[in-house]
Amino acid sequence: MAKRRPNGEGHYRKHPNGSWEWQVMIGRDLNGQPIRKSFFANTKKEARRIGEDYIEEFGSGTKGLNGFTPFSKWADKWYAYIKGTVTMTTYESYKYTLKIIKDYFKDTPICEIKALDIEIMLKSMAAEGRSSSYTSKIRGMLFQIFRKAEANEMIRRNPVALADKLRRPRQLGEEEAAKKDSFTAEEIYRMNKYLPDDRVGWSIRLMLGTGMRTQELLALQPKHIAFDGSKIDVHQAVVMQKGTAVIGPTKTRESYRTIPVPMNLRQYAIKLRNTDKEYCWYGTKTAFINPSTFRYMFKEALEEVGEVRILTPHCCRHTYVSQLQSQGVDIETIMAMTGHTKLQTTEHYLHVQPKNKDDAIAQLNVLFAS
Repeated sequence: MAKRRPNGEGHYRKHPNGSWEWQVMIGRDLNGQPIRKSFFANTKKEARRIGEDYIEEFGSGTKGLNGFTPFSKWADKWYAYIKGTVTMTTYESYKYTLKIIKDYFKDTPICEIKALDIEIMLKSMAAEGRSSSYTSKIRGMLFQIFRKAEANEMIRRNPVALADKLRRPRQLGEEEAAKKDSFTAEEIYRMNKYLPDDRVGWSIRLMLGTGMRTQELLALQPKHIAFDGSKIDVHQAVVMQKGTAVIGPTKTRESYRTIPVPMNLRQYAIKLRNTDKEYCWYGTKTAFINPSTFRYMFKEALEEVGEVRILTPHCCRHTYVSQLQSQGVDIETIMAMTGHTKLQTTEHYLHVQPKNKDDAIAQLNVLFAS
């Protein structure tokens, strides 16, 4: 079978050390500009043979958008494509991760990146001390970038799908720490008893007893909380746009929901509601505060309580789910109360009756008894 011929005959150049260079156009980038590559050998014939073998290996089977497109340019095109398909907060969070990947692969033609290259990259990051969740995020983004390249016939197969997953052995104590992503009943008791009687303390108690996300809490307006504190309507959330916190939609369609508040926590909902400001969580210079500011306040409050692990605010949501499960609440009801994100469970939400929610809260209310 005849080898695939390059675009043009290219040109030769002899170097002072006696070696020969054959430079040839191997394709065009996303802007239509020619991509040229040089091949070196001791003779003109050998340099050309090496080049033609390279083009045969990496170039055949690619149509439309060229597989020799630099990775960084294709990554930018992919990033522009996904805008509107994910939430603005997620889109903004991708920017930093994408920069890390682009800095690693730079202008390497996308068709040249193989499974081994992916594995080496992830292992080097782990060696630098990056967490397993971080490397998983990198791998996930790479998979999406290459999947789109595969769909456009730029590459034969997605190299990330062929790369071995990084298996980092757990260090001493990590196994136990990995499981502790929710507060225990004893810690809930201490927080409920010793958290300060202020906006931070009221909010942490409500997060534990309602499963609200931090972004949902900070976007609450007085009108979203029932006059008697019995329920909270989640209609919006704080989202990040270009590094700035703004009020936007909830994380998913299912996140629009009404959450019953346990009887013993309704006093805190009422206190949070009693403000003449536009938002329950207002800042000194802005109408509402940034989630990072709240995370700092959350940490300080837990340190004051003492004998409670310093977890993240999102662990209150994990706690809410785990405690409901321990009380025997069915999974369909829990999904409806938390605004579960999996599309395949959406149908369950329609069958959850108000009584199911009331029964669930009656069980959870025991945890917050004085």
